[in-house]
Amino acid sequence: MTLLLDNEDIRRVLTPGATRKALETAYRDLARAEAVCRPRIDIRIPTGTPGRFYQWGTMEGGSTAGYFAIRMKSDVVYEQEYNGVRTQEKFAERPGLYCGLILLTRIDTGVPLALINDGYLQHLRVAADSAIGADIMARDGPLTLGMLGSGGMARSHLGALLEVRDIRRVRVFSPTPENRRRYAAEMAELHGVQVEAVDDPQDVYRDADILAACTDSAVSVIQGEWLRPGMHVISIGGRPDAAARGRFDVTLRLGTSPAPVGRPELGTADEYLGYLARPQDEAWRGLRAGKRAPAVTGQGKDVMYADIVEGRARGRSSAAQITYAERGNIQGAQFYSIAAAAYEEARRQGIGREIPTDWFLQDIRD
Repeated sequence: MTLLLDNEDIRRVLTPGATRKALETAYRDLARAEAVCRPRIDIRIPTGTPGRFYQWGTMEGGSTAGYFAIRMKSDVVYEQEYNGVRTQEKFAERPGLYCGLILLTRIDTGVPLALINDGYLQHLRVAADSAIGADIMARDGPLTLGMLGSGGMARSHLGALLEVRDIRRVRVFSPTPENRRRYAAEMAELHGVQVEAVDDPQDVYRDADILAACTDSAVSVIQGEWLRPGMHVISIGGRPDAAARGRFDVTLRLGTSPAPVGRPELGTADEYLGYLARPQDEAWRGLRAGKRAPAVTGQGKDVMYADIVEGRARGRSSAAQITYAERGNIQGAQFYSIAAAAYEEARRQGIGREIPTDWFLQDIRD
């Protein structure tokens, strides 16, 4: 039987610690060529509604440990101005609904093992990624976290970062006052730390040891002029501006997808590759979707995760350095590893709905 796992199932079987452990194993396997993945690929097509486009995104990977997964996203995407901030929004069918699925298979049989909603798993995945970077690059000791954003990613990030660093105080800013105040109240109660909602984004930087931008902003929100010596910077949306990129002393890259067999010229370090219908349409020029994926690493200040865990390199070398961590383009490796961990725990606990595997199989050769 194939398991159908929804977001509530994933919430019951996955923890931040288990997610981080799965990613660390995947990164080691990738570095040793025991795992493989490709960059995310997005197909974008203008819709009949001005300013909106359809986006189909996939990323995939697997390993000799036995699992393969593809993550698929189907969205209608648009940008909007909100409280003076330009954000990227998305939906499937209507605002508030989304379509993201992970298909997990077994490499020795080819059989579909699970079909998984990606929402909660996605939040855990990105937060665990940031926690790995912080564990390597951030300073030790009682710390202050500066949080830009108050949504689901900001919530998952605080939980994941608390597992790797002693965070005593959080300052949070997001454009909507009630949202940041709600975040402060809920996170303080949930985690037992001091959380303060501030009215000026510059106040988030004050005394911050870790700065996390967990937003859906379509423009840069990490301002280089406000960075302070010793900070570790996390960016999930709202990329660093040019001044910030110039101030990073050390940048950690968690991995890079290998080039296709026999085609080294097709290898890329880009986080994702986008393909457009009507590529000459003027509408693309003003949208983030019409541009190349931004990157911070690749400027000569990089250390690789594989080199650090193998003892060939180190991350932060002084308390005053400003550091940054970036995943790279290895999302496919992330999804097979976390989906496999969720599947194994769901099987152990007897969680999820079973559907006949025969529904996915056929007797006509493709």
